[in-house]
Amino acid sequence: MKLRLPIDRALWLRIFNRMDAEAGPVVLDRKRIFILPTRHGLLFSLALLAMLIGSINYNLGLGYVLTFLLGSMALVSILHAYRNLAQLQVRAGKAPPVFAGQPAIFSVCLDNPGAMPRYAVGLVHDALVQAKLPPEFADMQAGQGACLHLALPTARRGRLAAGRFTLFTHFPLGLFRAWSNVWLDANCIVYPKPDNGSPPLPVNVQAAGEGAGHGEGLDDFASLRPYRPGDSLRQVAWKAAARGQGLFTKQFSGQARPELWLDWEMLPGLGLEERLSRLCRWVLDADAASLHYGLRLPDQTLELGLGQEHQRSCLEALALFGTADTPVGTGNRTAVG
Repeated sequence: MKLRLPIDRALWLRIFNRMDAEAGPVVLDRKRIFILPTRHGLLFSLALLAMLIGSINYNLGLGYVLTFLLGSMALVSILHAYRNLAQLQVRAGKAPPVFAGQPAIFSVCLDNPGAMPRYAVGLVHDALVQAKLPPEFADMQAGQGACLHLALPTARRGRLAAGRFTLFTHFPLGLFRAWSNVWLDANCIVYPKPDNGSPPLPVNVQAAGEGAGHGEGLDDFASLRPYRPGDSLRQVAWKAAARGQGLFTKQFSGQARPELWLDWEMLPGLGLEERLSRLCRWVLDADAASLHYGLRLPDQTLELGLGQEHQRSCLEALALFGTADTPVGTGNRTAVG
């Protein structure tokens, strides 16, 4: 004969924080919300008990009235605490990539589809508790929403998951704490920390090839052409865009844009993380210098390019190198080996 649990498996896993990450949005239904008295609620209960004993001992009619009135208010506050979280929709916002050592900022967006406003809904995470940082709170009117933010520390490169966090409220009297544990499938790309002591960029810079005299050089302005994704924002004709003429990229005459390959094999003698940190710095420097650059790693090659998207693809490849994750980006990649 099998022993059956009095509650379903999903609820049992939520009670003991064993649930898996969910894609979202997550709706806080009655199976997700838990309520217990706060420290003030326990002290309030002891005070009510003392008042009740005194009223019985001295046969105080008004004492009975006050005791049961306050007790009724406390019981009603349980319902209000539950309704302050019930049916809230929770979803994860986009977490921008950061460098190792910088805090990863996760957005947790709450939507209130009901006809009642919600007050003092807080967000707490184990990392915030360990750092002794106060939680962030939000109020939401009926039919509106709000976003709370989690600033989690980063110590190493890779893909950082937001992990489990808790939404809670002490509304309305602070006597009870209603909470719900949520684990959204949200992550942040953490780039390697740039090496501040890196030497200058490698000297293997080559001209763009024959016909350089009329290429995309950096000397004199030549003409405008329609903007293409991946073009450097430094070359965008912003004045034309401000006049409503559309996005155009400036072309210059003179020497063609130099090309640069950032190769893993250029850094013999360095450890894994030191190489990635050095390459990260070179990627940032090459983008700042408006160079056409590519990146060669032992497992992949990112072809020559420039612009924010190309920089993001290179930094993401460095962040996820040697991990179980596959880089996600729009840069051109060619398998090596």
